[in-house]
Amino acid sequence: MARTKIVLAGEGGQGVQSIAKILVEAGYEANKEILYIPNFGVEQRGGVSVAFCQIGDEKIGEPRFSKGDIIIALSDRAIARCETYTAENSIVVYDSSVCKTKPTAKCKEVIAVEANKIANEQLSARVFNIMILGVLLKATNVLEIDDIKNAMEIALGKKFDAKPELRELNYKALEMGMALLEKVGA
Repeated sequence: MARTKIVLAGEGGQGVQSIAKILVEAGYEANKEILYIPNFGVEQRGGVSVAFCQIGDEKIGEPRFSKGDIIIALSDRAIARCETYTAENSIVVYDSSVCKTKPTAKCKEVIAVEANKIANEQLSARVFNIMILGVLLKATNVLEIDDIKNAMEIALGKKFDAKPELRELNYKALEMGMALLEKVGA
């Protein structure tokens, strides 16, 4: 594997940057070459937040890329913003329980998941982003689940220690996110 180029996009407050930070921490802990470039406006909520991540086994020479291997869009505005990063060999995943429109950019495959709906109905709205992290983990296969769990411990360990039930809730969300892609055959 040379490298996997990932574009994550959603509304401010959906946890896009948190997903990216955990992802690249997991890559770092797994001795992968990693790169993360956040892109968001000055507002924390109400604007489109984009994270560009690269993970691979070989040195990453160019920090920017024009086309992603996998694009994850968590809002209609994110879908529109990500069209420019989509190529014929890209896989686009979007949350159909949040997005009213389906991605239309020419790509290899478009996969709809209902992570937000499932998180709200079965777990908690607060772990929606961790479900998306599970989707991303399954879609890319660049890291192991243990790598992600270790990175979650680094990022969220203090919260987990204060409320141990949060660890199980987040781990369950991660596994349910991975299962969403198994259900659609990815």
